[in-house]
Amino acid sequence: MSNVLDQQTQQQILALGRLGWTLRRIEAATHVRRETASAYLKAAGIPVRGRGGRPTVWPPAKPATTSEVATDPPPLSPSPPPGRAPSASACEPYRELITEALARGRNARAIWQDLVDDHGFAGGYASVRRFVVRLRGATPVDARVVIRTGPGEEGQVDYGEGPMVRDSTTGKYRRTRLFVFTLGFSRKAVRLLVWRSSAQVWAELHERAFRRLGGTVRVIVHDYVARHIIVVMCPTRICARPNATTEEEAVGGSERAT
Repeated sequence: MSNVLDQQTQQQILALGRLGWTLRRIEAATHVRRETASAYLKAAGIPVRGRGGRPTVWPPAKPATTSEVATDPPPLSPSPPPGRAPSASACEPYRELITEALARGRNARAIWQDLVDDHGFAGGYASVRRFVVRLRGATPVDARVVIRTGPGEEGQVDYGEGPMVRDSTTGKYRRTRLFVFTLGFSRKAVRLLVWRSSAQVWAELHERAFRRLGGTVRVIVHDYVARHIIVVMCPTRICARPNATTEEEAVGGSERAT
């Protein structure tokens, strides 16, 4: 073993391995390379859980070297673990987690990876995929209204919280703002990320989207923009309704602009 770790780090790696952590998670938690952590786990006889989630028992079983023919009957297959029927899916104990992930728009592969990394799931991706197909088939489809528009007629703006992105200047992760401009006819979309919100940034985002699309549309619909964002981006003195008597009424008129 080329890399010799201190006793505390060795014990930490062995403890995480016994908990069923993957090599990737152990590397992220201890800052020790996966190859080095794997060597320590194998030396201690602890199953190594690879990327696929299935533990690899170490050392591997040695093949038989005798030429004699065995006459004993083969051993019986182990009975299924208690808690689920033999025909039940291995994903059944995680039904609530999978259902919640589907509601958040996660796909089967992402859900499988989350189960492996966060919950020590030992099943394969195919098992999760079949379970997801069954859940989607049992979930009633919500009614949706299809709005048809002509070419260049209408565009839709969605603006809200974006993903966490590492700031190149500080090296720390920061929350971004996500701007999405979608054409109503072709559904072609432009997605832009910014660090902060202001009236100038709001206008510049529209301009950048227009440049990428090669033009603008006749009507822009702000489909999802939080109320406080509308107040910041479109002040009352600019977008207020002519006969508004309260700020609430004035802001209500800023959700559709031409």
